Amino acid sequence: MVAERESVIDALDLTIDAHVHTGFAAGRDSVGVVVSAADQAGLTALTFADQVGPETTWLSAYADAVRRARQRTELTLRVAAEVEVVQPDGWLAWPADLSHLEAVSVAVSRLPLAGGLYGPREVRAMLATGQLTAGQVAEGLVGATVRGLERASRYAPTQLARPLSLLAQVGLDDAVLTADLVGALAAACRETGTLVEVSEAWRCPSARLVTLLRAARVTLMPASDARYAAEVGHWQYVRRV
Repeated sequence: MVAERESVIDALDLTIDAHVHTGFAAGRDSVGVVVSAADQAGLTALTFADQVGPETTWLSAYADAVRRARQRTELTLRVAAEVEVVQPDGWLAWPADLSHLEAVSVAVSRLPLAGGLYGPREVRAMLATGQLTAGQVAEGLVGATVRGLERASRYAPTQLARPLSLLAQVGLDDAVLTADLVGALAAACRETGTLVEVSEAWRCPSARLVTLLRAARVTLMPASDARYAAEVGHWQYVRRV
């Protein structure tokens, strides 16, 4: 009976999609079209998390579009944005105005080091030449993620987008993550109340990391990271893990 109850607690609610994009940024469809697709997929809640940065000027119109959509649907709609960690201390590429956001989805797409931001190709090259070790990449990535969550949580509820996906992009298995690193990530998520996205589009985190985070009582949410409305609320990878 205890195992049965734990299974229910740990199960992902597949009627929720915690991260979708629209035509305001990386997506292709309007807010209304995405909401209609979510309704057809049988969802009950949707978080809009378009990518933003210091140059973003459309947040007010974006939030207004989501609020108008609320009047035409029974789905719970949340206005969020995906914000990138750009420095080792966790500093994020904030837009000028955060007042419209109900949540922040924290992303680490490039490795922040003292010398700058390094994308997957550059990190691969540095690993190949011995400038970086696999352990240093893992430590730098987890450290920046933890500090980014701590900073972001001061301003809004937080989610973690495509967790540690950079590891796979640079050719590293997540076995490179030590127990201490996983523990640090899990502790940061619990302390900041961060929801960890299980990303359909990015196929992360791995089944191993999902298991470890669940064991650490971290809250996980399904996230399509959909750029097209037709992808919203459709789960294959998420169901497997």
